[in-house]
Amino acid sequence: MEEEHLLLQEAARRFFEAELVPNKEKWRHQGYVDRDFWRKSGEAGLLAASIPEAYGGVGGTYAHDAVIFLEQARVGDADFGLGVHNIAVHYVLGYGTEEQKERWLPRLASGEMIGAIAMTEPGTGSDLQSVRTSAELDGEHYLINGSKTFITNGQLANLLVLVAKTDRTQKAKGISLIMVETDGLEGFRRGRNLEKIGMKGQDTSELFFEDVRVPRNHLLGTREGQGFYGLMEQLPWERLLISISAVGICDFALQETLAYVRERKAFGRRIAEFQNTRFKLAEAKTKLEVTRAFVDRCLERLLKGELDAATASMAKWWSTQVQCEIVDECLQLHGGYGYMLEYPIAQLYGDSRVQKIYGGTNEIMKELIARALDD
Repeated sequence: MEEEHLLLQEAARRFFEAELVPNKEKWRHQGYVDRDFWRKSGEAGLLAASIPEAYGGVGGTYAHDAVIFLEQARVGDADFGLGVHNIAVHYVLGYGTEEQKERWLPRLASGEMIGAIAMTEPGTGSDLQSVRTSAELDGEHYLINGSKTFITNGQLANLLVLVAKTDRTQKAKGISLIMVETDGLEGFRRGRNLEKIGMKGQDTSELFFEDVRVPRNHLLGTREGQGFYGLMEQLPWERLLISISAVGICDFALQETLAYVRERKAFGRRIAEFQNTRFKLAEAKTKLEVTRAFVDRCLERLLKGELDAATASMAKWWSTQVQCEIVDECLQLHGGYGYMLEYPIAQLYGDSRVQKIYGGTNEIMKELIARALDD
């Protein structure tokens, strides 16, 4: 953490406390974050921390992104789909042509465009090689047919990184990434805003493509069949991003729980004075700091270009497991009030569970780690 990171941390914290926290309940009830908030985030430089200044960004690195994600989580928020938007940004930045970068990055940086990753399908979760959405060349356009589900930012996103088969005879080598601008796009339809256990304010949707025509030059990069390798290359950052948010949510859960047990009394004593309370909090704090140290180390390796898939998988499964354990213990220390949704800890309990599922289930993470042991 250098001075510029500390200044960004303070600015992000002030922004989220002033602009996000007061709107959380509204967004949870309506099922999505207001588009206006996306634009405000863009104006504050929070959507473009790692985008070069030439494309409308701040010119930072993954470290700047990490600071912002951590501060979002530290106010207890899991609804603002900034992480997925950031991943979409890095696909364009990493694989786009110069023309594509100039077309999309400034609008992603400003919040004019909201990004989403259209990857998961009803019949394929972690098995990305088996996606069925097709993109067939028809003159100077791709003709796209298929459907996607569980798409974060699905109701609001107007720029999709679509995972599609451009060669249905191949598995991994048949996958390409196609950028889809959805505004006014004929044949494109959004389905339900899916009702979830947690993350109530985050729009998670079904998407449908029926003979959707997208210009040929919206193929991300210059060649078909490179999509799967791009997905694999970006997964370490995606999984580390999840780990960073896990650390931030644990910070918030402990903060909320400490405040509660210091005020709440039972049998004439503050709950914080009971040995069980003190030991449970000591265990949670230790788990958190061990996790934070490992995630920090992974971020250092990422910045050096040295973070491998197996280590990123370790970070993802470990941090999300610890997150769920800590939030559960913190809820228990709230007693009956911990089960009431008016208390942030109850919302965190619902929000946290999916961390062990998306970005690759924790079972898949363990399989990837085990394979690395055989190399």
